[in-house]
Amino acid sequence: MNIYEERSECTLSNTNRSGRGKNRRNSAASQGQGNASASRQPSQTSRPSTRQQGKEVRPQGASLSAVRPKERARESAPIEGLPVSKNEETVIDIIGMNHDGEGVGRANGYTLFVQGALPGETVRVRVMKTKKQYGYAKLLEIVKASPDRVSAPCPIYDQCGGCQIQHMSYAGQLAWKRQLVVDNLQRIGKLNVLVEDAEGAEQQGIRVLPTMGMDEPWRYRNKAQVPIGAADGGLVGGFYAKGSHRIIDMDICLIQHEHNDEVVAKVKELGSHLGISAYNEETGRGLLRHVVVKKAFRTGEMMLVLVTNGRDIPHKDAWIGSIREAIPHVASICQNVNKKQTNVIFGDETRVLWGRDVIYDYIGDVQFAISARSFYQVNPVQTEVLYGKTVEYAGLSGKETVIDAYCGIGTISLFLAQHADQVYGVEIVPEAIEDARSNAMLNEMKNVKFEVGASEDVIPRWKEQGIEADVIVVDPPRKGCDPRLLDTILEMKPERVVYVSCNPSTLARDLRVLEDGGYRTVEVTPVDMFPHTVHVESVALLVRDGTDH
Repeated sequence: MNIYEERSECTLSNTNRSGRGKNRRNSAASQGQGNASASRQPSQTSRPSTRQQGKEVRPQGASLSAVRPKERARESAPIEGLPVSKNEETVIDIIGMNHDGEGVGRANGYTLFVQGALPGETVRVRVMKTKKQYGYAKLLEIVKASPDRVSAPCPIYDQCGGCQIQHMSYAGQLAWKRQLVVDNLQRIGKLNVLVEDAEGAEQQGIRVLPTMGMDEPWRYRNKAQVPIGAADGGLVGGFYAKGSHRIIDMDICLIQHEHNDEVVAKVKELGSHLGISAYNEETGRGLLRHVVVKKAFRTGEMMLVLVTNGRDIPHKDAWIGSIREAIPHVASICQNVNKKQTNVIFGDETRVLWGRDVIYDYIGDVQFAISARSFYQVNPVQTEVLYGKTVEYAGLSGKETVIDAYCGIGTISLFLAQHADQVYGVEIVPEAIEDARSNAMLNEMKNVKFEVGASEDVIPRWKEQGIEADVIVVDPPRKGCDPRLLDTILEMKPERVVYVSCNPSTLARDLRVLEDGGYRTVEVTPVDMFPHTVHVESVALLVRDGTDH
């Protein structure tokens, strides 16, 4: 997986996330994803003020069928024998919430997914679509509200695909995310999880701690990736509407840093004034495709990347000069050229238009150079929490040898190197390893070595060279660890394995493999990297059987 483009899936990039996996749907339908038992306390978080926004813009020149092909698909014939039928209205109790943030209810035993409904609620719905095992219904009325229900502060929440659970209190979100991890461990991994507040006989099983949340769960993102379109003779940009490529024009996003909003708004304003054309994804014409903004929280530096459909930028000097004058925080202005008719944001060529080719930021005491295309966690506050828990689980005394599989640009490796004797990092993307080595030099860390290649190929070669790992840390993409890497870990037999996950289902699957191979999962800590979305990261500690924790 190319972490410079694809790994944004773990970082909530600004694209729609409407894909639905059939197998996971069927599992949710049969199991109910019953999270209603998770303990929740109603909470009212502070809500930043906003102004009205949210003009919908279809990509220039695009037909309705090109924008929304799924919506124009032929409906299948009605399924006989179901307890409900399409367009029927019914009242149901919501017993849980699935991995997409949809309420799960049952009508006479038939599972219905209801967008916007929360566990514990009684709702009136209209059945919109039916399948053999489950269906979809539209929320019409909340008959009995959950104590976790709040008013979403974002004025375009119902249109935008960026957040899924702003209508749930933050305390409720944290409890649900923990329960989501527990459900996956139990149902997919078939693992024993300790029951909260259990009394009586001594238990054995995995301790799942409460989700580590944020004190202020707003304005946490340090990167914006905004698609650009045209309307009324000017530039517009924002998010894609749910399940489509319709652009929702916006000036404020409550999970973005304020400076990111300011830069995007100014680029649109100045570009419109100078007559810069927007890229048309249907015709392949037009110049400006995306505006990417990166903000270093600790240093305050900012990078602006203009993704264009060609190298030539009309009025380039005037545009850059106006941006510099209007936004003094910007330390780097880059151009990325992408001429391909694709939904991948970045092309292969990046050049500096003004300033440096990188900006600098810190996670803890470690400094990082951030380039236009390099991967960097989008929530720096929670990244430090996540990495701190990783170091804690590694149990380092300063004498250990650690291997960091899927090391990326070396963020976790350099954190670990502060506490270990030697760290080895491996990553399949060459550009990431170049950044990792540069970051090690930047921090004058000489006890860390990086190598390009697949972990399952490189780590056995290290073992042949006499390198024995006391701890192996893995931080894979959403698809989880390669099976050969899991085999390699079992052959290496480190005392500890620390698994950093952005997907509870593949975490559960891989933990099952490691447990069957002689390891015991001691503890899992969910970390809320992306408040108000359905995504959750987790850190798991495994020790070899017979090893004292």
